Amino acid sequence: MATYVNDLRLKEIGTGESSGTWGTETNVNLELIGEAMGYATKAVADASTSTITMPDGTATNGELRSLYLKLTGGGQASTVTLAPNTVSKVWFIENATSYTLTFTQGSGANVAVLAGQTKSIASDGAGSGAALYDVMTDLSVAGDFFVANTIQPAGDTASGDAAAFGYASADGAILTGQGSTSDVTLKNDADGTVLTIPTGTTNVDIVGTATAATFEPDGDTAAGDNAAIGYTSAEGLILTGQGSTNDVTIKNDADADVIGIPTGTTTVNFAGDVDVVGNLTADTFTPDGDTAAGDSAAIGFTAAEGLILTGQGSTNDVTIKNDADTDVIEIPTGTVKAVIAGLVEISAGDIAIKNSGTVSTVKFYCESNNAHYAQIQAPAHSAFSGNVTLVLPATSDTLAGIAATQTLSNKTLAHPLISGDTAAGDDAALGYTSAEGIIVTGQGSTSDVTLKNDADGTVLTIPTGTTNVDIVGDLTAGTLNADGDTAAGDGAAIGYTAAEGLILTGQGSTNDVTIKNDADADVIEIPTGTTNVTIAGTLDVGGAKAKVAGLETIYVPAAAMYPETTNGCADLEQVELSNGPELKCLDFAAGADDFAQFQVIFPKSWNEGTVTFQAFFTVTGTNTGTVAWGLAGRSFADSADLNTAFGTQVVATAKAHSGTSNDIDVAAVSGNVTIAGAAVDTLTIFQIARDVSADSQTGAARLLGIKLFFTTDAANDA
Repeated sequence: MATYVNDLRLKEIGTGESSGTWGTETNVNLELIGEAMGYATKAVADASTSTITMPDGTATNGELRSLYLKLTGGGQASTVTLAPNTVSKVWFIENATSYTLTFTQGSGANVAVLAGQTKSIASDGAGSGAALYDVMTDLSVAGDFFVANTIQPAGDTASGDAAAFGYASADGAILTGQGSTSDVTLKNDADGTVLTIPTGTTNVDIVGTATAATFEPDGDTAAGDNAAIGYTSAEGLILTGQGSTNDVTIKNDADADVIGIPTGTTTVNFAGDVDVVGNLTADTFTPDGDTAAGDSAAIGFTAAEGLILTGQGSTNDVTIKNDADTDVIEIPTGTVKAVIAGLVEISAGDIAIKNSGTVSTVKFYCESNNAHYAQIQAPAHSAFSGNVTLVLPATSDTLAGIAATQTLSNKTLAHPLISGDTAAGDDAALGYTSAEGIIVTGQGSTSDVTLKNDADGTVLTIPTGTTNVDIVGDLTAGTLNADGDTAAGDGAAIGYTAAEGLILTGQGSTNDVTIKNDADADVIEIPTGTTNVTIAGTLDVGGAKAKVAGLETIYVPAAAMYPETTNGCADLEQVELSNGPELKCLDFAAGADDFAQFQVIFPKSWNEGTVTFQAFFTVTGTNTGTVAWGLAGRSFADSADLNTAFGTQVVATAKAHSGTSNDIDVAAVSGNVTIAGAAVDTLTIFQIARDVSADSQTGAARLLGIKLFFTTDAANDA
């Protein structure tokens, strides 16, 4: 008697059987064997469980006999039984459904094939306890392994792996190695090493240049680092170096030093000019170069001249003003004289007035147009037998002459001559040396030197025992040129690089940068930690208001819509009203959900995100019940299959009718509608529906149109 107990369910002809039909039956078996080497497709039932059976001795419904089986259809995750459970066979199974399929043959092991995956599966045919196996588990390839598209590992690597590529949901793609010198080595096409991870370390060594749009360190540097970039939440960006001359050197494109931090110091050396656009605030500002004749406004220093202040103006070369913008000291243009507008107060020391080639004089001008003066003049050098001292009277008096020995007390010296240096222990001293020029020296518990204005307000201080200068008010300059980059942790900084140009950097709790007008009102803001720019007013470009990315609107009238063939609303009709307007509208009945469709092409500036909608409608009767509108959509790119389902429908909050015939009803704006396949340069088809299960209106809802809201991420479609 014939049986079908083999793995392909071929007819096994018993001895003496199939007389006259043996050839036909043998040919059927041969055809089934051929099918077993081929390709077939099979639709999976839309159920949580289903069974695919290999029939006995026939090709009808015999897809399971094929070597390669593609499964389609299905509407949910399903467990698929391969029957009978006595078949021992190898398959290539492709899951072309949208859900995971789990294959079983008995109570033994199962194999799951994810949507879109293909696996090689083997069965042991052990009957009720039969098990399935993933043939490709722990696949070993002796030669090269070529993949046309992508390799998608699904498991983690382990510490003992010699060379492994894995994946974990937390780690993402994982590359693991184990070598005597490096655990991981990346090489270029010339077999040159590009990147290594030394064995047993967390270090990454890059042989060439590392280029990145953004490099974000996340750890502190250390004292022994030769060259390191780091970051801490307290210090922000950290640049650390260790050199024999400088710890840090910043160079320009010509390999010339621009900024240097000498080794083991907190000093910063600028090789060239420092251009600062705004205010310059520093604990200590130490120039180390001479100024030049053509400088408009410059501060310098030489060992011989000390601090140098040089200017070039049409009236004055140098002007020193107080906080009220009043001139205090002037050096008229092209002269060697200084004009002091107010009083000159000297706490201690000498005032020395010297002339080259002539005797020194002090002129006191009259109060009337400064037309006349009284002059004090030193004798000629030939008249001196030594230094002389003129002591002013201690009480109100006049000077009768110079010959008598007199004491000058309670007198004011207009231009005293100071000829000696100050000393470290001076409480308050004014001195002069040929090398340093005029010297102001003090010694206080808080400040060594304090400059105040006429209202006794502090203008400038030198804190005790420091070389710092603290300026209380604004520092005003014709040009303040910055020549270095700013850093992430700067509270308020102005910088410059050749690539970026002028840089404005800030750090605030609300905004990193705020630009205000003269009324102290915000004009431009960069919110803290963002790349956004907020403009308080309008942005004018070429005399016109600039268009910015954001929310946009499209109105789609009912006249642009069409009823669906199945469960469609009524055809478009034109309704004449007694007082003028005529309506192009679609009627949606109250008995069941009705549907219509319309098409939209979004602009290139669309962000491909969700949309919202707002329905405009009326009701044919006077019933005050609510109407609920729903919307779904799908985008179709070039060559896409138009026979594809819409995305998930979103129903807006139902809107009650006023109860008056022909009153217009404007529904609330819906929640976000996700468009399936959303992309620019596509045709988007929408389905508008009345959801009668969500409303209570007994009359027909008359749709006039809907307003679509979408978001752009560019100002135009360029």
